[in-house]
Amino acid sequence: MKVACVGAGPASLYLAILLKRNDPQNEVTIFEQNRSGVADGWGVVFWDDLVRELHENDPETAAAIVDQSYRWVDQLLDIAGQPKVRVRSTGFSIRRHSLLNILVARAVELGVKVQFEREIVDSRELHDVDLIVAADGAGSRLRRLHADRYKTTISIGRNKYVWLGATKVFDSFNFGFAKTKAGWIWFHAYGCDGETSTFIVECSPETWSGLGFDTLGMQDSLSLLEKIFTQQLSGGRLISRSSEASSLPWLNFRTVRNQTWYAHNVVLVGDAAHTTHFSIGSGTRLAMQDAMALASHLRNSADVAIGLEAYQRDRRHALSLPQREAYFSARWFENVDRYIGFEAAHFFALMQSRRSPWLARMPPLVYHRLSKATSAPRKLLRQVRRSKTLLQYYRGEETHVGGREYP
Repeated sequence: MKVACVGAGPASLYLAILLKRNDPQNEVTIFEQNRSGVADGWGVVFWDDLVRELHENDPETAAAIVDQSYRWVDQLLDIAGQPKVRVRSTGFSIRRHSLLNILVARAVELGVKVQFEREIVDSRELHDVDLIVAADGAGSRLRRLHADRYKTTISIGRNKYVWLGATKVFDSFNFGFAKTKAGWIWFHAYGCDGETSTFIVECSPETWSGLGFDTLGMQDSLSLLEKIFTQQLSGGRLISRSSEASSLPWLNFRTVRNQTWYAHNVVLVGDAAHTTHFSIGSGTRLAMQDAMALASHLRNSADVAIGLEAYQRDRRHALSLPQREAYFSARWFENVDRYIGFEAAHFFALMQSRRSPWLARMPPLVYHRLSKATSAPRKLLRQVRRSKTLLQYYRGEETHVGGREYP
């Protein structure tokens, strides 16, 4: 089989590795518009479940990734002016460029051709291949050329966020919140290589403009963020990869969904097929699982069309839960003011429940008490249904519960 992958991200590279492992006669070429060594972002996170899957599919790649990963311990909440709260948790992180270098080296070792600084603008340029893999990101050009076939929908998140690096190494996964004259602003941070950390700053658009980020230059913006988070940074500095830009690259998160994942012989993987909000930390895992599923279905199917149909059915089902959880997680952070008034331990408990659809529909304190009383969703649902007032609240017919008014 002759395969062309457009884009050299984790999904594309890992797919190429697996296709060559499954059958060394497969001809796989990766086309990447950027030069070698260029990588957006800082570090990415993953957990033991992905490590196990990597070992099952290609032990050599798994060993190299784990060897260059940073293992962080626990999740830490730091709200300025309150005692820190820590919960037990462990995970891995790795610099994105380190991950890509590992995957490129392994792919080339197996016979994959990788062409950097080669832009593909139309699938017709690849007319002589059996399969074209669109792995060119959330703004996929190949997907946009035939958006009607994929039935793509893109929703834009409300909050502003910027992906930065920090010279302080956070040895836990940190959530830091600070109150400013313009409102609350916070970060998600974790060490990624023992020398630097990923530092994602997020806030409402009102806070963003109220602090002047809509007009401040890059250095002034970094200085202001360092001042706001001076306590949590402990003297560390913030770094932007956009060294030539005049301002920080603030974004609104784009959630990409597709009803159809392939059209003819062009198939979507990774962010071209789906995105999940960064607050659930699953983007890299889901992209590499796309590669695992596609390689497996192509290997076990009688022809490419059957394999693509099985892949689409498999991954659309697999993505339904994480995309739903990511939706509620993103909405939780868009409504931080609803929860920030609780003391830190309760706030953290609510934040850990942010993927629940019930939390958005119930008074936070009631949800917290019920979730402490039982961890079984069906029992929780029965308790809620027994309460006429809570059911009215859930339906939007009541805003008062127990003598208190809730937003």
